[in-house]
Amino acid sequence: MRTYVLFYKFSKNYPKKSGEKWGVVVNYKKRWAIIMFMGEYKHNTDEKGRMIMPAKFRETLGDSFVVTRGLDQCLFVYPMDEWRILEEKIKKLPLTKKDARAFSRFFFSGATECELDKQGRVNLPAPLRKYAQIEKACAVIGVSNRVEIWAEDTWKDYMEQSESTFTEITENMMEFDF
Repeated sequence: MRTYVLFYKFSKNYPKKSGEKWGVVVNYKKRWAIIMFMGEYKHNTDEKGRMIMPAKFRETLGDSFVVTRGLDQCLFVYPMDEWRILEEKIKKLPLTKKDARAFSRFFFSGATECELDKQGRVNLPAPLRKYAQIEKACAVIGVSNRVEIWAEDTWKDYMEQSESTFTEITENMMEFDF
């Protein structure tokens, strides 16, 4: 399993390639790149709440990144450039809409900036571990522009449920030119 970072030889002001559908162009170590995380890895948290981040994800995540509550009872992990893009989108949600306020509160109140230690571990804060029900075993998966961290049992249950409806889900996605 690999994490791909494709580099383009164009300037900061040049737009993303026309028709590109599978990545987001970001400034990555002073070069413009498409960030894509993919793959599934099994890891454990230790008694202090530290988890080894898969080596394939470490360089792309960078020196610091954001971990927050995700959907479906997992944690979302974003490189800082991706986080800034998402933050700008969420800022544009209408403050007058109750659901927009609720989503912003949920998403940002759980967010924390994290760094990897010298052993490649990230310290997952206790409130985030509690939200995702991460006690020991976890699944770390790459999902295009983000990493997700799941309690291993929750991920297993989610996959079992999703596999039985994957064809239906795919058919519903056809309207998005999948």
